[in-house]
Amino acid sequence: MNFSSDQPKIIVVGSSSIDLVLETDKLPLPNETVLAVNSESYFGGKGANQAVGTARLGASVYFIGCVGMDPLGQQIMRNLVSESVNVGFVHETDRESTGTAYVTTSGGNAAIVVVPAANKYLNTSHIDEADRYFHTSDLVLVQLEVSMEVVEYTVKKAKKYGKKVGLYASPAMRVSDEILEAVDFIVTKSSELYIIFGEEQREEVLKKYFNKVFVRDDSNSTIYFDGTEMKYYRNDKDTTVYKMGMGDAFTSGFAIALCHGNSIEECVKFGNEVSSRVSGGKGSQTGLPRRSDFKP
Repeated sequence: MNFSSDQPKIIVVGSSSIDLVLETDKLPLPNETVLAVNSESYFGGKGANQAVGTARLGASVYFIGCVGMDPLGQQIMRNLVSESVNVGFVHETDRESTGTAYVTTSGGNAAIVVVPAANKYLNTSHIDEADRYFHTSDLVLVQLEVSMEVVEYTVKKAKKYGKKVGLYASPAMRVSDEILEAVDFIVTKSSELYIIFGEEQREEVLKKYFNKVFVRDDSNSTIYFDGTEMKYYRNDKDTTVYKMGMGDAFTSGFAIALCHGNSIEECVKFGNEVSSRVSGGKGSQTGLPRRSDFKP
């Protein structure tokens, strides 16, 4: 993994939230009540996670999102500023409260319910307000916790300016062929591939979108097709505590490596390394590494 002397300019369009994490001895079954061993709250949201992840890795980051006009929204804004993320295009709405996620975790597994709330009110006019920054950016990142209209509009704007675009296709939903063709890389979970691409088999999808679709699972492994053969890279730890946010961490690492001109193989390896490090502690953003954590 090589870092160039340039500082990548990245725009992240997506969600932000406060995550309430409940630690239990077991995940509850339907109609079952369990007692929590511990409860804590963390900063989250796939967009905010990637904004913080890429900023810590040395990028100049603009985050475009929406929070409520409430104390949780102010907490998110202050956290992003403290992480050197530009929040000039984070909008506030009085129509909904700030987004939240409720996470029940046990033995490294998690059941997650996301309440988008204010994230639903991010719209295309907010994207247009940042138009001049799209023109000067190196890469744009999107996920699927905001409306598909916003995702598609963002991708089209970025490609109009000839910019690279990365899509973390989570939470999984069907994505149009136009967007799948337009973006430069797609990160997805192995268990959700069929939702995004339809009924095609994994091997067919990977061969069709070679060096473009990167399929991940909970063991921090990534598989893709390089045009000649299937490539598989795995990097997991015995110290894995909390798997939430590993996909965002991978996406952040991959994006940074790509911006610095590394090969696809090196981008995957670096993404896996970043993801491995975030899994060492609770919270989607807590364990995100900094550029100084890696040797030159």
